[in-house]
Amino acid sequence: MNLAILSQYYPPEVGAPQVRLSELASHFVRRGHNVTVLTAMPNYPTGKIHAGYGGVFRRDQKDGVNVIRTFAFPTQSANFIPRLTNYFSFVLSSSAVGTAVLQQPDYLIVESPPLFLGLAGFWLSRWKRTRLIFNVSDLWPDGAVRLGKIRSDSWAFRVSAALEAFCYRHAWLVTGQSKSIIADINQRFPECPTFHLSNGVDTQRFSATSLSGEQRTMFASNGACVGLYTGLHGLAQGLDQILNVAEALCTENEFRFVLVGDGPEKRNLMETAKRRHLTNVEFLDSRPATEIPSLLAAADLSLVMLKTHLPGAVPSKLYEAMASGKPIVLSAEGEAAEVVREHEAGLIVKPGDLDGLIKALRTLNALPALRQRLGENGRRAAEECFNRVKIAERFIDYLETRLGSPHHPARV
Repeated sequence: MNLAILSQYYPPEVGAPQVRLSELASHFVRRGHNVTVLTAMPNYPTGKIHAGYGGVFRRDQKDGVNVIRTFAFPTQSANFIPRLTNYFSFVLSSSAVGTAVLQQPDYLIVESPPLFLGLAGFWLSRWKRTRLIFNVSDLWPDGAVRLGKIRSDSWAFRVSAALEAFCYRHAWLVTGQSKSIIADINQRFPECPTFHLSNGVDTQRFSATSLSGEQRTMFASNGACVGLYTGLHGLAQGLDQILNVAEALCTENEFRFVLVGDGPEKRNLMETAKRRHLTNVEFLDSRPATEIPSLLAAADLSLVMLKTHLPGAVPSKLYEAMASGKPIVLSAEGEAAEVVREHEAGLIVKPGDLDGLIKALRTLNALPALRQRLGENGRRAAEECFNRVKIAERFIDYLETRLGSPHHPARV
């Protein structure tokens, strides 16, 4: 079959959707299917077009996947106008380029957020006469309200909520990254066909044996317990919690906190750490996806943070830490906490609970046997429940069996 993926984010950018979608595309190719990705010129999360890219149109091929790139206004700003300009510039350019050059696919998968990309997906699905699969990684606009980006009584919320409903109702299938996302959509839109396309991890790439000599040297810390955060430095992550804990523990010399990645909040975080003289905090630039497994293997524990309760949110770094055999300190509620609790893979703290974070870190530092047990539990769960290969195979089987059917599928 011919599959098209419409996503604003794709490698060589680093990040959760980039890795997840590129691996999904590779699985389709290995099963003998044709895959085309329509995406933006790489600029995330730095807000600058990557070297060697630019303009309004470019074709690439990577690992058997055809990649069509088009223009998006690059920005790292979290402010309303620059962010909307970034989103809608790609909505318009992808609609135009997709109309002109995208071959008719059997399925068109649209990645959300950004929610606005559903407009381009709807247009292309109608123009190309194909089935629209709307993939929901985070629930918007509810998430924007919880993060304080918009008010629930504002025009922006009403417009976004109407767009959300429009995308669900015009999709042939809605896929969700977590069980709670699917449950939320089923409750509000009971007529909408859904499929739980769980997030997961490549358990061969991520393991406790992925450690390289370079990363071991980088994390040499004179016996201090190294807590690692990798990923986006954005508003939703609430990484100021790590700085608050580091400040509270800075005189003990038993902990070191390493934050790897980039994003709109990174500059503020670095300035705050410098102003507070946090010598136990280190910021590292974004690393290629190939280096993340060895970074996790070199740390003593993994920090997975959310600023507040976001229904449906299960950070992909949670699964990567589990596959790496690392105990997790999770600052989150909801399904992410349920995963850690069910599989006994770490310690859970409510977002904003500074005393709870300190207690969790001290507990894991004092009990190496507990760290080992939690890490082993996480690795076992990653292999049995969150293996990305098995998840992709199940989804491909599902689409293959319905290729000739014109009717909406049942929920799965």
